[in-house]
Amino acid sequence: MSTTAITPAPVPFGRRIKRFMADRPLIPLIILLVTLVVILQILRPGIVNERWIANTIKFAIPLAILAGCQTMTMLTGGIDLSVGTVATMSAFIMATQIVSQDPAVAFLLAMMPAVLIGLVNGIGVGVFRVHPLIMTLGTSLIGTGCLQVYQRTVIASGAKIPDFLAWLGTGVTPVLGFAFPNALLLFVPLAALIVFTLARTGFGRLLYAVGDNERATRLSGVQYWQVITALYVTSSVLAGVTGLLYIGLIKAPSLSLAEPLVLPSVAAAVIGGTSIFGGRGGYTGTIIGALILTVLTTLLTILQMPEGARRILFGLIVLFVTAAYLRIVEDK
Repeated sequence: MSTTAITPAPVPFGRRIKRFMADRPLIPLIILLVTLVVILQILRPGIVNERWIANTIKFAIPLAILAGCQTMTMLTGGIDLSVGTVATMSAFIMATQIVSQDPAVAFLLAMMPAVLIGLVNGIGVGVFRVHPLIMTLGTSLIGTGCLQVYQRTVIASGAKIPDFLAWLGTGVTPVLGFAFPNALLLFVPLAALIVFTLARTGFGRLLYAVGDNERATRLSGVQYWQVITALYVTSSVLAGVTGLLYIGLIKAPSLSLAEPLVLPSVAAAVIGGTSIFGGRGGYTGTIIGALILTVLTTLLTILQMPEGARRILFGLIVLFVTAAYLRIVEDK
């Protein structure tokens, strides 16, 4: 009895491309980033140079750190809308306290609201089961009100941007003929720590487990409230550090310093492949997402679009990139 071997049908080229992209989710993000840079260079020849690259990295770093906060919280199915307020509070307190306090004391005072808000968020979400969006929005509003009250007490003393924060935020260091932003001295170790934590530590695995199946995680003996509290404290501390870096970059303390970065930080995490439903994502894609949004902002500025049109186009691009990424992953 003879048997005839069945030759499998060839996989369509489009299907193979989707599988390739699904196995390497960072590739479509890198392609998009390069495409935006090329378009920028075509529209404004010569703009993509060493100085532009350094400035883009400077402005992308604060967004990337805040997006890291969103990435970690979104892995558990949550979100942190208080990061903008925390960053603003830390920056404003630092700029006003450095006038009369030792830098170390001013730093501790600036980070106290970050730790406190993180604890409140963690206890509210982890213990009292308040929805993360509601909890963090509430603490954000409370923090904004407290900051406005605090401002009235320090109007007479004025504000000052510490020299070391200005050096970190705006300075560059020549290395092998290329100007490296000093902010990379903070961001590279911080990013490496976040990536390592998510990929190689028990805490990181717990974040994925909680987001993937909270009930199963509880039944396995994990103290859910402890994980969530540690998560939101970590997120707030990172936001506080971001505020200190951002004020060194902007050099102008205000009551809404980092608020415009909140929604872009969520967008950067989503564009980078982090699921808003939890259990899937990573920080490397988030970093590329922050770079994409920073380059996109520059592109829209060069096109001199009205503010309304810029917001519409910005939102459409975010939706398109997110939908395309999710389609690739679901077809895997």
